[in-house]
Amino acid sequence: MTFVPNSIITLTTDFGLDDPFIGIMKGVILSVNPDARIVDITHGVPPQNILAGSMALQSSCSYFPKGTIHIAVVDPGVGSNRRPLLAVGDRYAFVGPDNGLLSPSIQSQKDVRVFHLTESLFFLKPVSQTFHGRDVFAPVAAWLSRGKAPEAFGQLIEDWVWLHWPGPTRSAEGLEGTVLRVDHFGNLITNISAADLAYLSTSPSTLEIRIGKHTVHRFCASYAEANAGEPFGIMGSADLLEISVKQRSAAALLGVSPGEKFELRFCLTEEALR
Repeated sequence: MTFVPNSIITLTTDFGLDDPFIGIMKGVILSVNPDARIVDITHGVPPQNILAGSMALQSSCSYFPKGTIHIAVVDPGVGSNRRPLLAVGDRYAFVGPDNGLLSPSIQSQKDVRVFHLTESLFFLKPVSQTFHGRDVFAPVAAWLSRGKAPEAFGQLIEDWVWLHWPGPTRSAEGLEGTVLRVDHFGNLITNISAADLAYLSTSPSTLEIRIGKHTVHRFCASYAEANAGEPFGIMGSADLLEISVKQRSAAALLGVSPGEKFELRFCLTEEALR
């Protein structure tokens, strides 16, 4: 299947906004293709957090038109023997490091081909050991957006790195989940999906969340439904269970950070069912 670019290139990184790295990457892209349309998904991925970067990309990429090229750079292994990749599917192309960052997004595509970027003709020279976003990923994406065939950039591979995305563990009492990330508002984004809740075959009103030293009894359909300062569960826009506190940071109030385990259990007391 031939990939037909639409001139849109997105950027997802952990670079932040205090340094000039993002502007430099955009300059490289526009130097190769002045007609490129560049969209920032986020540059607020926690530093070196591959899972958080992968989640940001995977939850965003499908909202773009067919033919979009997605660059993602969360790259603690830059300068090592980790490979730079180009993945092309039926709808999108992805450019980034071979560390699992791209894998959930690649999985969502059909007819995927993954290439190890080896053709230095399309790189900036010299290639820095610390900034492949500028010297490798940005120019490759820009040349691809101009219509260069994916095969021109390197060799087809099948052994690219898959990211371990932890799933919930089922038990007789419910599910054991994990907090995957904390968003800007302090909401705890977990690895429990709507499909996981459907497995329990019960209403959220008959469940409770035990996390740290706290028990959350309430589930809400919207943030407005909750009381100020009250912890509650809610299905977020990424179709994942979130633990939130209205008008406050759940992470701060509950003392929870990414990686924290919690239990989603059937309520055992009448008080919890009220």
